[in-house]
Amino acid sequence: MLYYLSFLKFHFSPFNVLSYITFRSGAAILTSLVLTWLFAPRFIAAIKNSRVSQPIREEGPPTHLRKAGTPTMGGLLILMTTLLSTFLWARLDNRFIWITILASTFLGGLGFLDDFLKWKNRDRQPRGLSPALKILAQMSLAIGVVSYLFFYPPNAEFRTQLNIPYMKNLFVDLGAGYILFALITIVGSSNAVNLTDGLDGLAIGSLAISALTYALFSYLSGHAKFSQYLGIVPVAGAGELAVFLSAVVGASLGFLWYNCYPAEIFMGDTGSLFLGGSLGVIAVIIRQELILVIVGGLFVIEALSVLIQVASYRYRGQRLFKMAPLHHHFELCGWQEPKVTARFWILSIVLSLIALTSLKLR
Repeated sequence: MLYYLSFLKFHFSPFNVLSYITFRSGAAILTSLVLTWLFAPRFIAAIKNSRVSQPIREEGPPTHLRKAGTPTMGGLLILMTTLLSTFLWARLDNRFIWITILASTFLGGLGFLDDFLKWKNRDRQPRGLSPALKILAQMSLAIGVVSYLFFYPPNAEFRTQLNIPYMKNLFVDLGAGYILFALITIVGSSNAVNLTDGLDGLAIGSLAISALTYALFSYLSGHAKFSQYLGIVPVAGAGELAVFLSAVVGASLGFLWYNCYPAEIFMGDTGSLFLGGSLGVIAVIIRQELILVIVGGLFVIEALSVLIQVASYRYRGQRLFKMAPLHHHFELCGWQEPKVTARFWILSIVLSLIALTSLKLR
């Protein structure tokens, strides 16, 4: 919204700074961070007064039982401050911004409904939405997004082509198969972050790192000269997504202030579903889908640990890990929760740096 003040730069030259994506991205980080940090105490108090708390799995690590009663649905605060900051600093005539806003709101609403039902049905089973219903809703959203991007592609030349990282000018044309690939990217990303959200600060801290990395990719993709020089798919208008992702980073950092160990509030599915899903949507828009496997490598590992655990128990009758997702395995190996979180954050930073090297190793 404030971008449009840049049209008055001939009358007041300082307004010209609002035309720069870099400035507005920095402002979006600070805005969402401050808003989240300031509103969180009242939000937490309101949730406590409503007695909306996170159900603790009885089959989880014993040390988690003390978390019972911790307020949840903090993702609602992240979503609201992210959207408010985006509305203030992004160009609202950009179609990619609206795709991301609508997708985030839908997934945030889905997560909120799941969290609400878990709280309402806390004394009986099933508690929240069934896994099948959640997947169906996520798939419906993904189909809508991918269908739009297929008929109105970000870059028509690369409509069904998949960019292979670290390889110069190497693309694989998936044809109609790209639609399925894009659907898996969005739905998989949403659920992978959801599975990672099991320790205080783990998911939100790692997500902030991934979002910041993709903010850079988005900015470069939307810049004609940089994208040509670096050999990445140019997507006109994608630079504005850096503003949205910067707002996510700021909101995540503000929320982490209250979510770090010992957590005063959890983000719940309200946050994890929309945060992961928005990363997937943006990866598809800027045609950097495979890089998401590296940038979000921690989320991929966590999701794979669950799949491997289930498959191993079903076909071999044995569990490969002491508990899945993987962060619980390390807890049961004797690592303290803050140590698991800090080391997984380090892994996220390393993976993001590896992903960034793809900009030159082509």
